[in-house]
This record gives sequence, C-alpha cells and structure tokens, in this order.
Amino acid sequence: MEILNYAFMQRALLAAVLVGITAPAVGIYLVQRRQALMGDGIGHVAMTGVGLGFLLTWSPVWMATLVSVLGAVFMELVRWYARTRGDIALAMLFYGGMAGGVMFINLAPGGSTTNLSSFLFGSLSTVSESDVTAICLLAAFVVLVTVGLRRQLFAVSQDEEFARVTGLPVRFLNLLTAITAAVTVSVAMRVVGLLLVSALMVVPVAAAQQLTRSFAATFAIAVAIGVSATLGGTVTSYYQDVPPGATIVLLTIATFIALTLLATPLTRRRARALAAAQPGGDPAECAIPAGRKGRDEVGA
Repeated sequence: MEILNYAFMQRALLAAVLVGITAPAVGIYLVQRRQALMGDGIGHVAMTGVGLGFLLTWSPVWMATLVSVLGAVFMELVRWYARTRGDIALAMLFYGGMAGGVMFINLAPGGSTTNLSSFLFGSLSTVSESDVTAICLLAAFVVLVTVGLRRQLFAVSQDEEFARVTGLPVRFLNLLTAITAAVTVSVAMRVVGLLLVSALMVVPVAAAQQLTRSFAATFAIAVAIGVSATLGGTVTSYYQDVPPGATIVLLTIATFIALTLLATPLTRRRARALAAAQPGGDPAECAIPAGRKGRDEVGA
C-alpha cells in the first residue's frame, strides 16, 4: 500500500493501533464507575504538561504523562476527602490545566498555538520516533494493568463496599485506575488529541454494550471497535486531508449509532420470545434496550 511507504504514516498507524487498544481498555472501568468524563478532565490537565514540555525543551509526551498522573491522583484525593466541595476544586484544576498549557507554550522559545493545536486535536505528521517509543512503553503499562488486574478492577468498579469486604485494596485500585487513565490520555493525545480522547474511552464501550452484557465480550468488542476506528480515521485523514482526531471520533460515534439501530429490534424480539415462553410473562416488561442492560449489568 502507498500509505506504508511513508515513515510518518507507519508511525501514525502504529500509534493509532495502540490508542485503539488502550483507550477502550481503560474506558470500560471508567464507564462502570460512572466516571465517563474523567478522561476529558485529565486531558485538560495534561495540556499543562505539554506546555511545560515545550518550555523546558523536554518530551511533551513524558511531561504530559507526569502532570496528568499528578492531576489524576489529586482527583482521587478530592473524591475521597472533599465530597461536598470537590466539584469546585476539580473545576479549578481542569480550567487551570487548560490555561497553564496555553500560557507555558506561548512562553516557550519559538512556541505558538500552532504547536499546541497538534496535541489538542491530533496530528499525523508530528508523530516522531521518540513519541512512538513513549507511546509503546506507556501502552504496555496500560495493557498490563487493565488485563492483568481485570478481575480486581472490575470488582471495585462494580461495588466498592463488597470489594472492600472481600479484602481488596480498594483505594489503591481506584488510584491505579485513575493513573492508568492519565497514562492513556498521554498515549492518545498525538493521534486523537487531548480534547477528544475521552470520547474514544467511552463511546466504543457504549457501542459494545449494545451487543453484549458479558464483561469479557464487552472488553473485546470495545477494543475491536477502538482499533477499527483509529485505523480507519488515520487512513481517511491521510487520503482526505481531514483532522485525524475528529475523524476517529466521528467514526466511533457512527459505529455506536449503527450498533444501536441494529441491536434494538433484536433485543425486543428476544424479549418477546422470552416473555412468551414464560407463563404469565409480559413482553413489554422485558423490552429493555440492550444499551441499558449492558450499562447496568455488564459482567453478569
């Protein structure tokens, strides 16, 4: 293929695959914890890391990782200890992160908002070899955590009190989930962009829930959707000269809509068949959309 003849596209496609794997892998736990927008908040904080990277002439990816991890830890601390006024503290963190990123990058030598734009919305041509190395290392960490500790993370995401009774280190696992989400934001920002990465964490999971209630199946389908969308968006961006991040997110949303339209009549048909097979069953009571079931009972 012509697209593979260019080194920058080889790097972009590799980064796209890693993003497609890691974002839904973390997102499934965030969706279960009702923290679907955490990735968006961390993305705002990571902007300060990008700006500092330019200002200190250090890798923006690694600096964004450091700052976003610190921000994720702060979010968890606020969630634990500042339940009544925590929303105000988080709002200041998010807005401050965005403002800090813009300020630092403009103070950097040769800095401009043009450089920042590639991190906000993704850019194919700016994915360097050092970025790919960083993304590979960070993605390996994300996969190790989300797959290796899937049972523990799922238990905590479903019911913290039950997980605590069974002896799981709930606070540590919550903190690890937040840190992993922060690392995922750093992985995805070069391809999808900081302002759009949260969509890639959430939408593939929501789309997968239209088809299944099993945690393992939801995980696998969400990752497949994520990889397909990132690769499709990256290739489309190359040939049509459109922003990769926006293209990837729009493809993901289109997949969600298509699966919803496909799953709704099938779910109703199965519900009616089940109700008809049970004496006294009411088909109307069983006609619950697949997405609702998937959100409430995934892992059943």
